[in-house]
Amino acid sequence: MSGILPVKNEEYGTKEYWNDRYTQESDDSAFDWFKSYSELAHLIHDLVPDKSSRILMLGCGNSRLSEEMWEDGYKNIVNTDYSNVVIEQMRLRHKERRPEMEWHEMDVRNLTFEDNSFDVAIDKGTMDAMMTAKGDVWDPPQQVINDCSKEVDETLRVLRKGGGIFIYLTFGQPHFRRRYLTRPGTTLEIKELGEAFHYYLYILRT
Repeated sequence: MSGILPVKNEEYGTKEYWNDRYTQESDDSAFDWFKSYSELAHLIHDLVPDKSSRILMLGCGNSRLSEEMWEDGYKNIVNTDYSNVVIEQMRLRHKERRPEMEWHEMDVRNLTFEDNSFDVAIDKGTMDAMMTAKGDVWDPPQQVINDCSKEVDETLRVLRKGGGIFIYLTFGQPHFRRRYLTRPGTTLEIKELGEAFHYYLYILRT
């Protein structure tokens, strides 16, 4: 893994860790949690056939996912991360070649976008970082429950009602993740990816 590693796993859930990490990395560094876009493209094409869809990236970091989706024709992408360091790095990196792409310093638990303002939201590892607090994975700390529930609530709020889709990629198995994603008036689909080591794609539709 590029950059600095935390002393304790729970540091993954702190803004301070990420700001320090991005400050120490070079401005052109990139890191993608789980699978790359090339491995996911066929799934994204099926889930988001309309490339003009307004897409929200939740906790974008310095992943190449947004730029690779942009190169694939998805030009309406809005990126958020609560690290002001990485947001500024990414804004500078992409401002000339991809000027339409937006970059906002923002916490996924407190989005400042209007209701019903996105067609698609994508989380690739952000919620997982909030689950690193010490505690029993079978009986998570209340803070973890609160943080993950807030992210899902905020995401559903900004998604278009009756057609919005929240795509969440994680290594977390359904019995650990379903509790955060089950909401009245939505449908949840789960796809298992991989062979030797499994990932899970959670697809929550409004």
